[in-house]
Amino acid sequence: MSDSITDGGDCTEHRTAVTEAEVEALVRGICFKTGPPRTLGVEVEWLVHELRLPQLPVTPERLEAAYAALRTVPLASPLTVEPGGQLELSSPPAASLMECVATVSADLDTVRAVLAEDGLGLVGVGHDPWHAPRRFLHEPRYDAMEACLDRTGTAGRHMMCTSASVQVCLDAGYEEPGPLGHERRWWLAHHLGAVLVAAFANSPLIGRQPTGWRSTRQLLWTEIGAGRAGAPPSDGQPRDAWARHVLDAPVMCVRRDGSPWDVPEGLTFREWTRSRSPRPPTRADLDYHLTTLFPPVRPRGHLELRMIDAQPGDDGWIVPLAVTAALFDDPEAAEAAHRTVKPLAERALNLPAPHNPLWIDAARQGLTDPELREAAVACFAAALEALPRLGATPPVIEAVTTYLNRYVVQGRCPADDLLDRLRGTDSRAHGRKDIRT
Repeated sequence: MSDSITDGGDCTEHRTAVTEAEVEALVRGICFKTGPPRTLGVEVEWLVHELRLPQLPVTPERLEAAYAALRTVPLASPLTVEPGGQLELSSPPAASLMECVATVSADLDTVRAVLAEDGLGLVGVGHDPWHAPRRFLHEPRYDAMEACLDRTGTAGRHMMCTSASVQVCLDAGYEEPGPLGHERRWWLAHHLGAVLVAAFANSPLIGRQPTGWRSTRQLLWTEIGAGRAGAPPSDGQPRDAWARHVLDAPVMCVRRDGSPWDVPEGLTFREWTRSRSPRPPTRADLDYHLTTLFPPVRPRGHLELRMIDAQPGDDGWIVPLAVTAALFDDPEAAEAAHRTVKPLAERALNLPAPHNPLWIDAARQGLTDPELREAAVACFAAALEALPRLGATPPVIEAVTTYLNRYVVQGRCPADDLLDRLRGTDSRAHGRKDIRT
């Protein structure tokens, strides 16, 4: 949600009004850049907390001082701040899984060292279990976002200020059909995505109380609404489906210089191109509109998988990154994943994610759902076979194996650990080995 915006400066192309047909052509051209899957990326979000006692709130002044210190240290991964003060590291495109792991791990070591000097640390959880939403950034973008999302209830404020995720970025895939073709990868992302939600669910609490959902973060996305946080149909041609979705999605705001941004109600981008009111939309407005849509799979030239909750432990983010990379970028594993999740598609009832029964069951039940558990076991097994072919080191393979045995085989996810601790029924050891080397 911390996407930077590029207005194109004084570029005439960006200041020129666009028509409905031009928007459709632009979206089709920029959102799916096909070719061999060669690069990989990850965006890791964290809540910042007191090292002594995570339940204590961190004042805005301490956060600002800590982020000012972080801006002085060199990092390979761009660092951004979310509206509630969450920290996000976005890796540069990596040529391999291990290159991605090494880059982000080194940057996180640096970040943790700087934060520790002020008694602060990072915690990996999909939704803050202790604190109510509190906005740290007060900028026109987030003022407008809050006003827009408040129309559907409080879910938007929770997403802006108290949520965190692991977002895996994959190349769109080949233009041609096949296990690594872009149409297959688009379909797989929307159906395997439910398995990833269930396997890595880690947000069962709000205000220290169970919500009844293992991924409350995913529940909140559904409450924001399909136009803002939903997906288009995943069958058929991805470019056509996404272009229609972009045009029919509601405009979050109309930006203005030197005044609060307008927050229209019910105005789609398609209607804006036709009415040309309150002013004609430009290419820069289209670029910005794309950053205000939050589907579980967002095409940005590459595919950004946004459905995975932030994970516990310093290196917990590596497991979903490794599993997802293996299931998409290794042809044999991709074929196995496709076969595994194909029967699950019937439970989606041809409804888009995340508002279909499959995704709702995944978020609510996690791997206590027998069919999702069986699919997750098969997908993890396929990923483990593929990881050596992707150059994964033994510690990474061991980490995935440990996660499979500790959680997936037992029909559990990290949310179950949090619930056990709350109820005083947790007898497990919670240590985690360093898995970066």
